[in-house]
Amino acid sequence: MPRRTVDPQELRAAVLHVAPWLDGEADEPPRADLAAAVRLSLRTLEHVAPGRSVEVRVPPFAAVQCVAGPRHTRGTPPNVVQTDPRTWLELATGRLRWDDALAAGRIDASGSRADLAPWLPIVR
Repeated sequence: MPRRTVDPQELRAAVLHVAPWLDGEADEPPRADLAAAVRLSLRTLEHVAPGRSVEVRVPPFAAVQCVAGPRHTRGTPPNVVQTDPRTWLELATGRLRWDDALAAGRIDASGSRADLAPWLPIVR
């Protein structure tokens, strides 16, 4: 069953709660606030890059499948992107470029389709 679309205002509000932390101006936000920003931004990615060929993991909060192409059904997916919550939110908000994060080792990306640069940033 498809997930409901994310209300852009809800996404923006969730990201605004963690923005001072992303900007280095505050301590890490409460877990619930961080989880909401990660989950809503990943759900948005599912909608802007529909498909099931890439699995994007941001432990411990969420994982989604996205990007058009061959569908993954069992076992370890051939195309995986994994990163921490801060890196994901920096990418989602445009504070960090995909290529820079990859070069710095802040993203683990495997597979020929595991490049999310065309869909980032999600939140402006």
